[in-house]
Amino acid sequence: MKYSTERKEAVLNKLRAPHNRSVPEVAAEEGISAATIYLWRKQARQSGQLLPEGGCDPEGWSSRDKFNAVLETASLSEAELAEYCRRRGLYPEQVRRWRLACEQGNDLSQAASQREGDALKQERKRSRKLQRELKRKEAALAETAALLTLRKKAHAIWGDEDE
Repeated sequence: MKYSTERKEAVLNKLRAPHNRSVPEVAAEEGISAATIYLWRKQARQSGQLLPEGGCDPEGWSSRDKFNAVLETASLSEAELAEYCRRRGLYPEQVRRWRLACEQGNDLSQAASQREGDALKQERKRSRKLQRELKRKEAALAETAALLTLRKKAHAIWGDEDE
């Protein structure tokens, strides 16, 4: 069945804040399959619209949705931010907290990269040490095998000393 653009937007608006309703809930109310609404939501997201994952409060939004909200509000003044938050069912403090988390997330990723680099350096050092030890042990084993072989040959040539 073909739905009009207005109908799709009306359904998608029920998924947005301040309503924040779940897809199954809206599907049951509208008589449209949940799969169709999920498809509409996916298409709307791909076009850059902010549509939260589930019918939950904004704190339950996915990281992607929170990041999109931060991007949308990055250049807004305080009055514009307040208006945006009223439309979306948010509090300005939430958006500020999400923005701070995004900024700190980048710092954390740099620190994590540094830690991973240090750990990798330590593992390489450990690997080289183990390889040197393995070479030394292989050489000692080869020497021992050669001595045993020579000993057997000496016994074969000269016989046992016990006799």
